[in-house]
Amino acid sequence: MAYIGQGLNRFSNVEKLDVITPATSTGAGPYNLTKASVAFVPSSADTMVVSINGVVQYGNFTVSGSTITFSGALADADVCDFIYHMGTGFITTPVDNSVSTAKIVDSNITTTKINNSAVTNDKLAGSITNAKLAGSITNAKLSNSSITINGSAVSLGGSVTVGETKPTISSTNFTIPPSSATQITILGANFISIPQVQAIKTDGAIYNASITSFTNAGSINATFNLPNGTYYLRIENNDGNAVRTTNAILTCSVDPTFSTAAGSVGTIPVGTAGSALTQIVATESSGSTVTVAKTSGTFPTGISMNTSGVFSGTESSSTSTAQTFTFVITATDAEGQTATRTFTATVSVYTGLINGGQFN
Repeated sequence: MAYIGQGLNRFSNVEKLDVITPATSTGAGPYNLTKASVAFVPSSADTMVVSINGVVQYGNFTVSGSTITFSGALADADVCDFIYHMGTGFITTPVDNSVSTAKIVDSNITTTKINNSAVTNDKLAGSITNAKLAGSITNAKLSNSSITINGSAVSLGGSVTVGETKPTISSTNFTIPPSSATQITILGANFISIPQVQAIKTDGAIYNASITSFTNAGSINATFNLPNGTYYLRIENNDGNAVRTTNAILTCSVDPTFSTAAGSVGTIPVGTAGSALTQIVATESSGSTVTVAKTSGTFPTGISMNTSGVFSGTESSSTSTAQTFTFVITATDAEGQTATRTFTATVSVYTGLINGGQFN
């Protein structure tokens, strides 16, 4: 029987496309997708494997027709390493076992279309189940009364549960400095030596661990050199089973630091504006936004401070003696890292004459 297949240009379900040429003028795109210089329309973005500058892209591009557009702009200096399309293709003449009953409409093949000599026991071995022969062939008519699954004999008409053992990650939080090779120890279960470990940034960029070492099934070490940001962790065993954390548990950032020296931020007289006090400033070298807030202690009566460390309000106590107030300020960056410092503010009392007088 003749079989109508696809052309010989597809020998597998993977098609290699022409690489694109990133350009500053084109930016994020769109870029034309071609195969052998002919426009190519992929099934979807999910079927595309694209590598830019040695990094496989994930979730940061879309396709429309025969074009691809990235979420971030590309530049002249960027290099497209390869583009693959994970599609479905067949060779012209199918090999044994490549055509299943699920791929053939029931009415297409009848007994009159099949020569008796074309169907042998070898070609039917393991492919016919009781469910397909219900009511027509009994176990007694079959040479084998069971099949083997994962090394265990299963009687025809019986069942067996076939499962997979996937790795899991129990670690919940890591913080490392940016642009510095740093090792972390990942705890979990079902790790197999030696797995692939990846950090997936929240914008979709993927970074492989530069060094991975296997301690045991519950612990592996991975070394990363990452830019500032937050990342998911993904571990794939060499048997293909993989896990990715639900949350971005790896933070790459430095702690915030105070520019304002600890100690006194100034002295104000009773009843004067708090704006005269020195602003408390904290920053972070990576450029992350830093806010400040009082976490313990007391400000002078009537004085408050905003998240930028600027004091405001009017001192409103009725004290007759000078008072010094002590308080702790906590600086917090966008990644949740903190630093603390203790400061003081003093309220002075005016000791001169309040009303003038004349003696006669």
